[in-house]
Amino acid sequence: MRVLILSATTGGGHMTAANALKEYILQKDNDSAVEIYDTIQYVSPMLNKAVTNGYVYMATKTPKLYGGMYKSSDKNTPLNKAVEIALSGLKKKLVPMIQDFRPDIIVTTHAFASELICALKTKEDLHIPVVNILTDFSVHKTYINKGVDAYIMSSDEMVNQMLLRGVERDVLHSFGIPIKTNFLKSIDRKTALEEEDLDPELPTVLIMAGSFGVTDILKIYHKIVKSDADFQIIVITGKNEKLYETFERYLSKIDINNTLYELQQLYPSMNQRSSIRHSRSRKPTKPTKLLYFTDQVEKYMQMSDLIVTKPGGLTVSESIATGLPMAIFKAIPGQEEQNADYLVRNGMAVRLFKDNTCTEKITDLITSPEKLKKMREAIHKKSNGNSAAKIYVLLQELVEKYKKTNIPDE
Repeated sequence: MRVLILSATTGGGHMTAANALKEYILQKDNDSAVEIYDTIQYVSPMLNKAVTNGYVYMATKTPKLYGGMYKSSDKNTPLNKAVEIALSGLKKKLVPMIQDFRPDIIVTTHAFASELICALKTKEDLHIPVVNILTDFSVHKTYINKGVDAYIMSSDEMVNQMLLRGVERDVLHSFGIPIKTNFLKSIDRKTALEEEDLDPELPTVLIMAGSFGVTDILKIYHKIVKSDADFQIIVITGKNEKLYETFERYLSKIDINNTLYELQQLYPSMNQRSSIRHSRSRKPTKPTKLLYFTDQVEKYMQMSDLIVTKPGGLTVSESIATGLPMAIFKAIPGQEEQNADYLVRNGMAVRLFKDNTCTEKITDLITSPEKLKKMREAIHKKSNGNSAAKIYVLLQELVEKYKKTNIPDE
């Protein structure tokens, strides 16, 4: 089976989902061919730069404006129609890619990619099945297009939302967002914590910083460590060098009278750095492990009792897969805000705010095993299991269906 996956780099989740699906397909069938393209970059590098930089700027600097535009783009307006027509003019730029790769099926993990390939399919009589993966926990108009043979969604709630928007039931599948299979494998928590020189007897709070933000993370950390509860913290900054270095300086200041224990030699390359500091003073701090980029997020999630994170679709899916209760901070208006609403509504997460209730909420959860247990039970009810496996079976079925029914006339 030849699978073409069209994605985009606006936000990390779209490409992560694409790579997780590719990984699973190739694990199941070495003879399959899978290619992933950054669709916006492929059709227009200039547009890609504008869209990517614009997304980061608006999401971080003007989130309310971004949220307003997100809501506006979910409506049928003359302006949105004009934008759709303008963007669909780029559809023919995908033709060389398709001709070169000759896919049996096309999967999209980004709304822009879906719009383009569906415009090409309906206008150019393209006989290839298209599967659209929605990488959040709410529906948006831009994901719904003529020519889509299957929609993959995170929950049954999304299925109902799609039905209300007039999408046929037989193309809707609540399989969940594909994640790497490592997140579905259990580990020995006690052993993992000991290997990381962390205390297996202490509750563990994981802070995932995301791709942007410095002051918000530091403020949350500063509030959390004021808690009287006894717990330890793991901070993963991702590929945010500024945040890592700022955090390192911050930890040094609050731990200035403490002994620094080196877990490992500091490597020259940024992605292998980690350090740990233990409190030996009266200053408000907790045992803290600081990590830059790691490809073992699943291990740290399974080592933890609670994650403090922004509600991006992939991080949420990974947390659900590992049964990890969530404390949500600073959701960007738009899809993240809707993700947060879904999680809180279903008892899988709590919201953190800028005031001192942040400290109180973390303390309340980390000292209440019964509350964390109920959250894990709620997460288990909403878990989709191995989403990629279900999607893989569906792809095979659609390819076979097209071979039988959509053979073009010669």
